[in-house]
Amino acid sequence: MNHLSEKNSIFNLNILHPMRKILPLLLLFIFSISVFGQKVVTKKYESEELQDIRTLQIHLPNGYERDTISNYPLAIVLDSEYLFDLYVGNSKLFSHTDKAPKQIVVGIEMAGTRLKDASFDETKNSELTADSRSFMKFIKNEVLPYIEGNYKTSPFLTIIGNGISANFLTHFLRDETPLFNAYICLNPTFSPDISIQMESYDLNKLSSIDNTYYFYFNDGKFISNEKQQRIGLLNTYLKSLSIKNFNVKYDFITDSPSNVSAIGEAIPRSLDKIFEIYSGINKEEFDTKIKNLSPLDAITYLENKYIEIDYLFGSNLGIREIDIIAIESIIIEKENGDYLKDYGNMILNLYPFSPLGHYYLGRYYEAGKNYSKALEQYRLGYGKMDPADPNADKFYQNVQRMLRKG
Repeated sequence: MNHLSEKNSIFNLNILHPMRKILPLLLLFIFSISVFGQKVVTKKYESEELQDIRTLQIHLPNGYERDTISNYPLAIVLDSEYLFDLYVGNSKLFSHTDKAPKQIVVGIEMAGTRLKDASFDETKNSELTADSRSFMKFIKNEVLPYIEGNYKTSPFLTIIGNGISANFLTHFLRDETPLFNAYICLNPTFSPDISIQMESYDLNKLSSIDNTYYFYFNDGKFISNEKQQRIGLLNTYLKSLSIKNFNVKYDFITDSPSNVSAIGEAIPRSLDKIFEIYSGINKEEFDTKIKNLSPLDAITYLENKYIEIDYLFGSNLGIREIDIIAIESIIIEKENGDYLKDYGNMILNLYPFSPLGHYYLGRYYEAGKNYSKALEQYRLGYGKMDPADPNADKFYQNVQRMLRKG
């Protein structure tokens, strides 16, 4: 069977090249302009658990009111007085570039109450204090039910904290079925017993839960030796685990001179990991998970990827055309191209106005030397193309080739 090379494919979009790293200055610039015009609801919440009034900031993504179908992942941001705007800015950047879904972001202000809310008792194996246990109940029993009852949330929940709050959020993993999917620990001030505690949570239980979990924590030279030692011990323990649906990212931020600048780097790096399944197929995903699959398994992988995106993030994307193109080499080159027909029909169902389905059907019939049917498919595909499309002339070459062979 004659195969198109990757560089000659008329639909080659260079999508398998890795995403370029975003320069920190560009990120800060985009963040600085993104926080303006954002829709934020401020809620003064009277808490029975805390016997106090707490301020919640609730960011609703653009188009939230107009979209009656979608649900949105929920992110709970502790220390919101300085983390909320930064996280919202990054979430908008990632959704705008199609690297993550739009999110509902809820910030919980902790100014003046941080040590009370997130403290642990070193005399009792670093267990949470009575006050911090109440704060945990506040999040579980009041904040989450309030947000989920009043806003359109998907099942995917993230929690973010910095310093001692990063240690606090790890205690949610104690539950038999943890509430949160993703845990972002920025510049963590872990307790002295963090490794023992995490081991006591029996994280292997996650493997029996039909869900996906992420755990991100960063390190750096700006962190004290004592804190680095605790981070290192936790990293050693987590590396010893092999839990398929528990994705751990230890991130040593080399160039940041301070914990403040590290936060600006750590948040987008954590989002890269947490929403990796949402993004289009990149070179790493293709090389590690797809390249060696059979055509049928590659198609199944693609379908399952988007089923999981829909379930976790409430985002019914269909299947991106760029991801269809990403696995075309497998469909064309393996098993004599026998799956080209199934692939073409699947694409026509997804994108009836796209020439792609006809292109793959044309390839299928051409490989079988059924030139009249191949000509029909190529003509149908060409008829759906804009004459101004730079690929139109290349597509028409398929028609001319079939006319010569016919």
